Amino acid sequence: MSSLAPTSTQAASAENAESLRRDALRERMALFGLCSPAVLIVLIMLVIPVGWLFYLSFVGADGGFSLENYERMVRRKSYLRIFETTFTVSIATTAICLLIGYPFSYFLSQLPKRAANLCLITVLLPFWTSLLVRTYAWLVLLQKQGLVNQWAIELGLLEEPLKFVHNMTGTLIGMVHIMLPFLVLPAYNAMKAIDRDYVRAASNMGAGPVKAFWTVFLPLSLPGVFAGSLIVFVLCLGFYVTPAVLGGGRVIMVSMKIASNIELFVNWGAASALGVVLLLMTAGILWLAARFVKLENLTGGGH
Repeated sequence: MSSLAPTSTQAASAENAESLRRDALRERMALFGLCSPAVLIVLIMLVIPVGWLFYLSFVGADGGFSLENYERMVRRKSYLRIFETTFTVSIATTAICLLIGYPFSYFLSQLPKRAANLCLITVLLPFWTSLLVRTYAWLVLLQKQGLVNQWAIELGLLEEPLKFVHNMTGTLIGMVHIMLPFLVLPAYNAMKAIDRDYVRAASNMGAGPVKAFWTVFLPLSLPGVFAGSLIVFVLCLGFYVTPAVLGGGRVIMVSMKIASNIELFVNWGAASALGVVLLLMTAGILWLAARFVKLENLTGGGH
């Protein structure tokens, strides 16, 4: 009798384990069935086009397999200058957005909720206007006969109009205006989530307002600031409209070169190769970011 009891118990445990495995499998299959439409959409809209992009990048002028599209980027220094310009504009835009966006986000986080919400409307207003309209509005404002130069001359700040467009200056002004909300919103979210008891505790231990900010508030706000900076930088890498309009052909980024390869030279292979390189660079940047900061902290919730 005593030898049969453990055997029956083991058999019951094995049967229960098998039943749990079957239930888990059925649950996974049901979840997969629910997710399959979304998976199919992602496959059709993202994976297949990117795969086609990779394929075209290895097609040469004769229609066969070739590395000539990538070799061209290595041989010609113009491509290096284009990538250098792309990263210069992206880094400069991110830095300026950080210099403007962090103090503004901190200001919003210190306001009462109702006042902060009203101020956030001003941050969200640009999203309600077409990107193309905003870009051409800056073109009108910044040109030599534009309002900025006219007002500066009338106020005695300038003796003659300055060239604000069709150069790097105009490009950065337009891109900072468009990208600033992408930094302010994550930074504000991270700052608003910081428990004010931490700052008060630092003050109770003898830290002044400045020291409490640098030692407590700033470190806790960095995940959201880093997330916003990363979003701005990655979006800038593929920007097209603003550099094309405000740069006036003097600020050439990778996206503009891709467009010219297709529109002017009808060279899909060269354009695809540039797109693949830019995609891999972006993926590498995101991978490096994930190595230094946990992905769950990029939302500002990792306090």
